[in-house]
Amino acid sequence: MRKKILEKRLARLIAKKTNLAERCNASTDVNEVRSLTSELEDINAEIEETQAEIDAITEEEASQEARAKAPEGAQLVGGEILGAFSQKKEEEREDDKYLESMEYRSAFMKYVQNGTPIVRNGEAISTTDTGAAIPLTIMRDVINTVRVRYGNLYAKVRKTAIKGGVDYPVGALKAKFKWITEETVSPRQKTDKLGKVSFKYNEAEIRVAQTFLSNLLTLESFEAEITKAIAIAYLEAMDDGIVNGTGNGQMLGILNDERVTGLAGHTIAMSANDINDWKAWKKNFFAKIPLGYRSGEFIFSTSTVDAYLETMSDANGNPIFRQATGLEVNDGDAMDPNGRFFGRRISLVEPDILPDFDTAEAGDVIGIFWNPDDYAVNENFGFTMRRYFDEETNEWVDKALVVVDGKVLNPYSFYLITKKAN
Repeated sequence: MRKKILEKRLARLIAKKTNLAERCNASTDVNEVRSLTSELEDINAEIEETQAEIDAITEEEASQEARAKAPEGAQLVGGEILGAFSQKKEEEREDDKYLESMEYRSAFMKYVQNGTPIVRNGEAISTTDTGAAIPLTIMRDVINTVRVRYGNLYAKVRKTAIKGGVDYPVGALKAKFKWITEETVSPRQKTDKLGKVSFKYNEAEIRVAQTFLSNLLTLESFEAEITKAIAIAYLEAMDDGIVNGTGNGQMLGILNDERVTGLAGHTIAMSANDINDWKAWKKNFFAKIPLGYRSGEFIFSTSTVDAYLETMSDANGNPIFRQATGLEVNDGDAMDPNGRFFGRRISLVEPDILPDFDTAEAGDVIGIFWNPDDYAVNENFGFTMRRYFDEETNEWVDKALVVVDGKVLNPYSFYLITKKAN
């Protein structure tokens, strides 16, 4: 009953959002646009909350149904019973407990600092070839760091943990409406699929200075600093890979995916005058985006926002960026250095990820409009630490290894904003 009420509420909110968006796009009155943009923000927040409640109810219903059908010890994946593996699950739990134990954490510290083998039940479980699994307590800290401080783009994209080399279906069927009569029937229609993507086993490494780790004497300081080192390096690479990854032994970034760059009508050129004019944004950008993709987000370099979006003014030089576009930027907030533009979220990045408008060449991408859920990073956080001796530098090197890949799922929700000469 509760779910049906929420679904009706969601339908009303979406209809109201569509109406407001159409009025906002058609309006040329600054005050009206500001008012409508504020209403859209509120509506979007209500839609997100309502959808979250519906999803939670749906998930709980599926879980209850699966539990009712499942035999004892069965493994449930996506609500389906795959089989009973109680013995295997017990072994996995025992392994997890060991990787969380103080014994393993202390042994791992000694392995990284001086190469002391990790021994369990009289057998060495770490070698120079296999390395040693990073303790679960450290991995949880890495994940928490991911969510709170770093990885502005990474925190938003979809995370998967599926087998490499397997096709991942992302298509959606499209068909045309056709009236039929009693004498005619609708012909079989061709389907237009977005297709599939396949994730690779790309191995990446994060090197940590041995002299630095050797000087950390306590377990707490060792785990804290190694977590920080791994997390920052990993997330910086993830944000850059999402945008610029080459796909050659690494994730395929938005700007190197031909399914995105080759889409007709999905690259929009704007001059310095255009990007500094709220009316040009309406006419040259939003007017070209179908309604179904207008709920996306922006990616800009901080300097582009500072120099062009926050300097919009009227004929008398009075600033109008906030009234006309609803622009709000939190670039002074280290925990959430983002904002909103025309009711859409902005992710701020450094120029090494996306060039700022002034330094970009004509034709360079200076902004991206995207739906973060249509980009997937495939990983399992299975970091392993390996240690080896560098003969050229005559020093031990510690590196964390991880297997990860990333790809665009639905290219149609991505729009590239390029620099056009005035």
